[in-house]
Amino acid sequence: MGNQMINNRKVAMIGCGFVGSASAFALMQSGLFSEMVLIDADQDRAEGEALDIAHGIPFARQMKIYAGGYDDIIDAAVIIVTAGASQKPEETRLDLVHKNVAIFKKIIPQIAERHYQGVLLIVSNPVDILTYVALKLSGMPENRVIGSGTVLDTARLKYELGQHLSVDSRSVHAYILGEHGDSEIVAWSSADVSGIPINRFCEMRGFYSHEAAMERIGESVKNSAYEIIAKKKATYYGIAMSIKRICEAIVRDEKSILPVSGILHGEYGIENVALSMPAIVGSKGIETQVPISLDEKEQEMLKESADTLRKIIEELEL
Repeated sequence: MGNQMINNRKVAMIGCGFVGSASAFALMQSGLFSEMVLIDADQDRAEGEALDIAHGIPFARQMKIYAGGYDDIIDAAVIIVTAGASQKPEETRLDLVHKNVAIFKKIIPQIAERHYQGVLLIVSNPVDILTYVALKLSGMPENRVIGSGTVLDTARLKYELGQHLSVDSRSVHAYILGEHGDSEIVAWSSADVSGIPINRFCEMRGFYSHEAAMERIGESVKNSAYEIIAKKKATYYGIAMSIKRICEAIVRDEKSILPVSGILHGEYGIENVALSMPAIVGSKGIETQVPISLDEKEQEMLKESADTLRKIIEELEL
């Protein structure tokens, strides 16, 4: 198979459940790609989604959408993996780990043995653990195996802050880092609204109880997946838009800074575990992680988040 050429206008989706199909639908509308291949363990499901989504093409831009197999995806610029058991009400993202590692042991070697040269984007949960697992099972270079990480949590945070402050959420610069899950942290110490420190902007808007507001907003973001799952059984539109955003940064080589999940090597004393840090994302995946300034408490929490993840990785037989 050797060094096959990557087709920058092609994307592949492995897993056509709620997240995979919503993401495929968002990507069809985005105009980023002229070819999309869908793969699912249930071939009929993949074919049905491909047909349904393809019927929107006359209202979007010309492209080819079809169900296929691993041989069909190897020249894709991005292979997105959403396959796996999904989170049930009452279940944490980490509860899913053993079910989904078993599924990854079937999927990732199929990509590895075809010497894939593009970017592998992992979305299945728990995303940080599975990004690490995909990296180990694929033998690919670290920069080209990335997890969707806290891109969605960060969007949820920006949305909530935008609502709270009555300001465009795109002008809010704030990150959620660490595990995409219960140990995630809000990097309040570096949050700002177009360069104005968040607390000063809050005061300008007539809010003075910063601690309480931070606590409430942070908790609301952390629990939003649980809340959505409790109400509608699954979450998929927010993540679909997050995937679209990451794909855009990759195929347009935008070098955008996004909090994707990647392996840390000594940053904040964290070693050999995948979690989310702001990173420059372009055509090769993660170009470099961005050293964000965290206060001592945030650094401590980030270490704890990393420890939580490392304990689980150590239990896996990889």
